[in-house]
Amino acid sequence: MTRSHSQSEAAFARACDSLVGGVNSPVRAYSAVGGNAPFVSRASGSTITDVDGNDYIDYVASYGPAILGHAHPAVVKAVQASAMTGTSFGASTVGEIELAERVLAAVPAAEKIRFTNSGTEAVMTAVRLARGATGRDKIVKFIGCYHGHSDALLVSAGSGATTLGVPSSPGVPAGATNDTILLDYNDAAAVEAAFAEFPDQIAAVIVEPVAGNMGVIPPASQFLQSLRDLTSAHGALLIFDEVMTGFRVAWGGAQVLYGIEPDLSTFGKVIGGGMPVGAVVGRRTIMDHLAPVGSVYQAGTLSGNPAAMACGIATMDAIAADANFYAALEAKSAALEAGLAAAIADSPFANRACTQRVGSMVCLFFSPAPPTNYASATACDTDAFGRYFQAMFEAGIFLPPSQFEACFVSAAHSDADIQATLAAAHAALNAIE
Repeated sequence: MTRSHSQSEAAFARACDSLVGGVNSPVRAYSAVGGNAPFVSRASGSTITDVDGNDYIDYVASYGPAILGHAHPAVVKAVQASAMTGTSFGASTVGEIELAERVLAAVPAAEKIRFTNSGTEAVMTAVRLARGATGRDKIVKFIGCYHGHSDALLVSAGSGATTLGVPSSPGVPAGATNDTILLDYNDAAAVEAAFAEFPDQIAAVIVEPVAGNMGVIPPASQFLQSLRDLTSAHGALLIFDEVMTGFRVAWGGAQVLYGIEPDLSTFGKVIGGGMPVGAVVGRRTIMDHLAPVGSVYQAGTLSGNPAAMACGIATMDAIAADANFYAALEAKSAALEAGLAAAIADSPFANRACTQRVGSMVCLFFSPAPPTNYASATACDTDAFGRYFQAMFEAGIFLPPSQFEACFVSAAHSDADIQATLAAAHAALNAIE
């Protein structure tokens, strides 16, 4: 059945008159896959519905936060109750304490937290805090790991094995990235070399413990432990950017899954249940460098706003109330991954596509072998992905519109959803060659 997209097309044309590119975040544009994005009218459970009335099984999940599914009754009730009392006061509320206590109780090395309004703000704060706490300027970042759009981290690689970053966007001055060192993800030897090249100058190493912004790329064996050992040996801090993985791959995040304790962590997405929330957490001795206790400045008028706190509390409480939550999510995600692998094997892409998964983050790569870093990820056949995306979209499966984004499974996905997705994938892979 051919789906009508006339209302979405009309909405996009209208949006282009007032919104830059018709979107408020480039990730929503469909430039990598062709066509225009649907305009969503509502969502419930595992399903989103566009303005044309088309239903889709959703694996975007608001890029991660919707771990319970959309419009979970307890979350909706909590947000409605909060909004009835006011949306922002410019003053503290007990909800900030309650969400803080829940996050800190789940993250082993965390003793203090500072809420922000986004993951970008949280990472920007963590980097400034690391520099302020250590008195050093340089930051190690891995190519392909995305940490928001702050100037110091919006960088691309220059030349050489260890290199200082150069701006990857107009408007970012060279001085903003002069102290950012770019290395390959999963290359611990390069990190060791960077510390040798810049002794006593590196404030922190920041990493996505599972790289979710170049598909899904897990850490190599001992990579995260090597980062922990090297930063400790050289007096630098280890920052885990868990905006995506936090409470998504495990209760407490990837640091719990892999048994590594970073000095600082950033969270977002799941801890806000879909509301704008970010957070920096860490040991008291580091966190107390932040104002008003310390001299490292950070502020935000809407940070910790009541509705976001209520949404986060309700989401975390719903997860915590189900002792089988992550086991059930793991089983669904494993079934999806196994079915996708079987669909690949039974298609013309048998030797040209593969899957990777960590927890409920899944990616189908149009690559002969699973990517391990940015170079191997960007070698994927993106044209084939675009054709696959469009075939799945027309079959009612809503995927992220990029080869380099993760798909997210939620607690609301049913066995029937998974089977429908696999049937669509099998048909798509055999039709797009």
